[in-house]
Amino acid sequence: MGLISLLWGIVAMIWMVLALIPFIGILNWPLIPFAAIGAIIGAIGIAITRAENRGRAKAGLVINAIVIFVAIWRLGVGGGLI
Repeated sequence: MGLISLLWGIVAMIWMVLALIPFIGILNWPLIPFAAIGAIIGAIGIAITRAENRGRAKAGLVINAIVIFVAIWRLGVGGGLI
């Protein structure tokens, strides 16, 4: 689960960088639920793995949380469309 969350977060991060381009900000609307699913997968990974093997799940959770924060911020700055 941790590896899936980490890879999901990397894809979301690439998507986020594309959504930062002006007039492509509308891509943030589907990005937020996509990253939220990755964060949920990371949280499940943290819950079901042993303490010494939680690194990838924690990293995936953090990356997805950063993507969600930046996407919400970008929607606020751009008015949701730009």
